[in-house]
Amino acid sequence: MADRYDSFVTLAANEIEGVAYRIRVDERASPVAVVAPHGGLIERGTSEIAAAIAADRFSLYCFEGLTKVDGRSLHITSTRFDEPRALALVTASVLAIGVHGRKDRGDEASIWVGGLHDILRDAICAALASAGFKAKPVGDGHRLAGRDPANICNRGRSGAGVQLELPRALRIQFANDRSLQNAFAEKVRATVSDNASALVPSIVE
Repeated sequence: MADRYDSFVTLAANEIEGVAYRIRVDERASPVAVVAPHGGLIERGTSEIAAAIAADRFSLYCFEGLTKVDGRSLHITSTRFDEPRALALVTASVLAIGVHGRKDRGDEASIWVGGLHDILRDAICAALASAGFKAKPVGDGHRLAGRDPANICNRGRSGAGVQLELPRALRIQFANDRSLQNAFAEKVRATVSDNASALVPSIVE
């Protein structure tokens, strides 16, 4: 289904902030930003997962749909997501991690990990697998690979980020088991922290 709005400008002209949607920005002294552009009732659970990954270490941005009926009407695809506060945070960061939700489509357990930062993508997949999560890297040709340079996850100063696509079944499981969600988030956060300096030299701990 095509998005109702092709940009934030058109969305903001038709929807009221605080009624249809809200925006959360937690800017921290970090070169890493975690972004949930389809949070709240758009792709449920993604705001909470992004916040868990960011914790008190990384910057956080969430665009959250508040409309209970047809929350996905506020979906703006990641390559056109141009909300000014999101762009300001991401472009000031070296690296962005995008958190998204997807339909199960017969692959309910797999986390698809994409984006242009292939090395970090693969490191996150390996780390998640070591913790018992089913994660696989996705690249060119995959429908949710996050490979477009215009994707919000790739608009940091390094020009390459990571996109996490979590299936609905797993997001429901996380909502019902916060310890499992926290284990996932801690593994992603630790992998980014452990590898960032080597992968992106401009990141300084």
